[in-house]
Amino acid sequence: MTAFRYVALDKNGRTVKGVLEVDTARQARNSLRDLDLFPVTVEPVSESAMASNAGLHWKRRFSQAQLALFTRQFATLLAAGLTVDSALTALVEQSEHEYVRQILAGVRAEVLSGQPLARAMGHYGKVFPEIYQALVHAGEESGELGKVMLRVADYTENRSDLRQKIMLAFLYPAAVSVVAAAVIAGLLVYVVPQVVNVFRQSHQSLPFLTVALIALSDFLRASGLYLLALLAAAVWGARVALTKGDNRYRWHDFLLRMPLVGNLIRGLNTARFASTLAILVGSGVPLVKALQAGAMIVANLPLRAAIEQTLRMVKEGTSLSHALRTTGKFPPLLIHLIASGEASGKLAHMLERAAIQQEHEMENKTAFLTGLMEPILIVVMGGVVLLIVLAIMLPIIEMNQLAH
Repeated sequence: MTAFRYVALDKNGRTVKGVLEVDTARQARNSLRDLDLFPVTVEPVSESAMASNAGLHWKRRFSQAQLALFTRQFATLLAAGLTVDSALTALVEQSEHEYVRQILAGVRAEVLSGQPLARAMGHYGKVFPEIYQALVHAGEESGELGKVMLRVADYTENRSDLRQKIMLAFLYPAAVSVVAAAVIAGLLVYVVPQVVNVFRQSHQSLPFLTVALIALSDFLRASGLYLLALLAAAVWGARVALTKGDNRYRWHDFLLRMPLVGNLIRGLNTARFASTLAILVGSGVPLVKALQAGAMIVANLPLRAAIEQTLRMVKEGTSLSHALRTTGKFPPLLIHLIASGEASGKLAHMLERAAIQQEHEMENKTAFLTGLMEPILIVVMGGVVLLIVLAIMLPIIEMNQLAH
């Protein structure tokens, strides 16, 4: 069976939208006519079809929060004893978002046609990442899909919470920086020229600070728009350059070597990697396959290359802890916990502990970094405003001294 999205008209000419699960588009149209509906459009539910739909253009994928909510609800229904298709049916009926409802209907149609859940989700790769599909596949292979989905729900919720905490932590400094830049630009472009015009008419010798301020103000007024265009072009050029593998790798390596930002990136990717390995290994997935899936979740290319190197060494018989230590890219505590898990036979448990520890450390580092940025921003903004005030006040003071 296939899910078809339709737009139809009822007897009163009102538009009706929905999803049908049938084998062909012709059957979908016949079913609509049986319901006294006149079909306008009937399209299969797929990522490509929905991407071309203008009404849903603004929402082409699950948000992290929506994916976490779906996973928790799905895991709860499976734990309650519902079958996969029954759980999906319940979620389709109760979903408040049209896009989510159509995606879940498409997944349910694939499941009803006999495909495994992981492969059905694979038809919607932008919604369900490869690592998510790997975790679902592990649950199906082990016969414990309900238990695995509960762990996947915890995993997605933790990722969503950590992402939100980091974004909220940096939101205030970013907002302050934008407002400060706008205020200073406004002073230089609109306020300063009106004030210093008096000094120009007096033909007196001006201090260097005032001359520099006038020159900067004139430059921004004459070339401000060109400067913004140049900045936009530079940002666009950088994004294009970073699409190339070598440039992106070098940029990621540069970020990883930065004092504060590098530790933040390393901690975030390490937490994701450890969480993924913990769930996969705990679900009975072989370590080699778990490492292959874990590499996909790591966004930083040098760290991903280190995991791929670790994978090759593990295939040759090296222990996981020794292979990770050889790369020199991962925190020592993670390696020690993994070594302890390998020695005690509780690798999954120790990986989970390592992930929790890395997440706590990430939160502490984020709080420290944002706490450090706030006073720095205040000092910088205060210093710039002080220079502007001094540049305006110094000529006034000199004029008063000449008058006396």
